[in-house]
Amino acid sequence: MKKYFAFPTFILLVGSFSLYAQEIPALTSKDSIIQSSWMVGVGWNFIDDSGDAFNDFTTIRDQWNGVAFPSRINVGRYWKSGLGLELIGTYNNYKAGNTIDGITIPEDIPYWGIDTRLSYDLNKLVGETGFFDPYVGVGLGYSDANNLGRGTYNAIIGFRTWFSERWGLDFSSSGKWSFGNEASNHIQHAVAVIYQFNIKKELSKKGEEKLAMLEEMEKEQQRIQDSLLAARLAKEEARLLAERLEEEREAARLAALEKAKNDRINNLRQALDSLGAVYFAFDSSYLNESSKETLDAVSELMNAYPEISFEIHAYTDSRGPADYNQWLSERRAGRTLEYLISKGIGEHRMKGIGHGESLLSNGCSDGVRCTREEHQQNRRSEVTVIRIAEVLAK
Repeated sequence: MKKYFAFPTFILLVGSFSLYAQEIPALTSKDSIIQSSWMVGVGWNFIDDSGDAFNDFTTIRDQWNGVAFPSRINVGRYWKSGLGLELIGTYNNYKAGNTIDGITIPEDIPYWGIDTRLSYDLNKLVGETGFFDPYVGVGLGYSDANNLGRGTYNAIIGFRTWFSERWGLDFSSSGKWSFGNEASNHIQHAVAVIYQFNIKKELSKKGEEKLAMLEEMEKEQQRIQDSLLAARLAKEEARLLAERLEEEREAARLAALEKAKNDRINNLRQALDSLGAVYFAFDSSYLNESSKETLDAVSELMNAYPEISFEIHAYTDSRGPADYNQWLSERRAGRTLEYLISKGIGEHRMKGIGHGESLLSNGCSDGVRCTREEHQQNRRSEVTVIRIAEVLAK
């Protein structure tokens, strides 16, 4: 049977290995076999039934019989083991004047036969040849020849030659020995166009060796790729791999940068929390010495983190009208910003927000009696960390 095998994956592997200027044999049709298939054929048969066919093969004109139109049809099933089972039907015409069973016949006599044969692919013994498939076989049949029916034992030798995976020619010669009567033995030659379908394929032994070599070289290539920069890969398959690796490295790098940035922000927040808020006197937006000392420490932190932006949130206690307290909190936020700007902090890095009495830090709302110290906790401004992009967007 014909040996072809489609394996595009390994063709890609061969292409990628060429990056290293190595001569790597590609998988071809000779590296694979058709494991099993069905086959049909249509062709011609020629019969030598002269009575001495097995003694003299050379007399064709007076002993060979055939017709001009296709006179043979066959269908068969073939397996991985090399065995094939076929059913063959033939028609022929013994021509008047030819020698049949040792006698020259005076008129045309029709011939027909039905044969089965069990064949064996000799390539299983001698090795695959790609386009040439010799075989031998045996079989049983029934022929009506010279107006005499007879059962036959058959022995067959032949070969197939292939033009493609599915199409080829089949040449064979069958010796047919009669049993059950005194009919003579005869030889039947045949040539047919054949077509294979329901094909199942696999690698040959040579193909498996090549495949193992390719897989080993792929592992070596991967090792080299891991140790070298992706820029050394020149072909498309390698380029795609390099891009993927570069994307993964970039994602890891960005994740590391993001983590480092978040760690710095968290460290800064903890440092600001440890410094505490800036507190104001009742009905005042002026900074006392203690508040300035706190803001001096805050400005040092701001200078240490030049990539970070900040928000200044200012509040009041609940005493007084809400509108006035809103205005007062905005004044406190502005005074805090002005002081930090005086310490060299860029104005573009800060934004002040006044909240009035809307966000009390304790329960000292209107109508609740609280101590001076409790009200003092609400008269404050606090520095919080944000990202630069967030402050610019507001």
